[in-house]
Amino acid sequence: MIATTPAETDAAPEPRTQSLMLSFFGIYLLDRPLAVATGSVIAALGRTGSSEEAVRSTLNRMVKRGLLVRQRQGRKTYFGLTPRANEVLADGRDRVWRTGAVNRDWDGWWTLVGFSLPEAWSSERHDLRSRLVWAGFGPLQNGLWAAPAQVDVKAAVAGLNLEPYLRVFRAEVTAPTEVREILEQAFDVPGIAARYRAFLDRWDRTEPLPATVAGDQLAGQLLLHTDWLELVRQDPHLPAEHLPADWPAARAESVFRGLARRWDRAAASAAAALLDTCPA
Repeated sequence: MIATTPAETDAAPEPRTQSLMLSFFGIYLLDRPLAVATGSVIAALGRTGSSEEAVRSTLNRMVKRGLLVRQRQGRKTYFGLTPRANEVLADGRDRVWRTGAVNRDWDGWWTLVGFSLPEAWSSERHDLRSRLVWAGFGPLQNGLWAAPAQVDVKAAVAGLNLEPYLRVFRAEVTAPTEVREILEQAFDVPGIAARYRAFLDRWDRTEPLPATVAGDQLAGQLLLHTDWLELVRQDPHLPAEHLPADWPAARAESVFRGLARRWDRAAASAAAALLDTCPA
């Protein structure tokens, strides 16, 4: 999961190295049959403030987690994406560029998931809840979760082996229940809005931008994408028509896309100068 964007922008710690690394691989390796040298990753992430030790440790951890594959050429080590990493990064790209931050096309239907697991299965319960949150669900009441979308629950919980314990439904809200009431009960609507406003506090200004961004478009690109991807992955994509009129997601998305376009060419040029690649 991408790290949380801090609410205090000027005093905020930098995003975790793994989050920045996923942004880097998503921009420069996704859909390309390439592996990148360790030194290139260290140099690129070093521009954001990540230490060499943190980068090396994160690369090793991602290999163990099945996200990267290591290969050697001569005295150099290169890292390429695994199929699992490609899926994770493609999902992130879709959420950023295709799904977007504002849900203006809701059809009024919900997906409901009811579950009851044995009391001793705390780890399984945690994993299931994490998957449901990732898929856009919120807890409506004990053992019943809701998402304002048509969700492929089977795909969302794949590998957990909990299907026999789940009951999945599609439903509409009817009187006297109000959609906004359900949204406020199942989701932290003020918290979601606060995260978008924190993003705007950090990025919607001419000067001063975060210190590591000044004059370095590659650092800016990686930090910006990391902040934004974390934000949209935490956002359950609630229907805009039932959110407060001053909902900040649209403005935040406009700021993200404007900065991404502004920095893209210079960042790609800087990355090209750093990248040492070989066929994956």
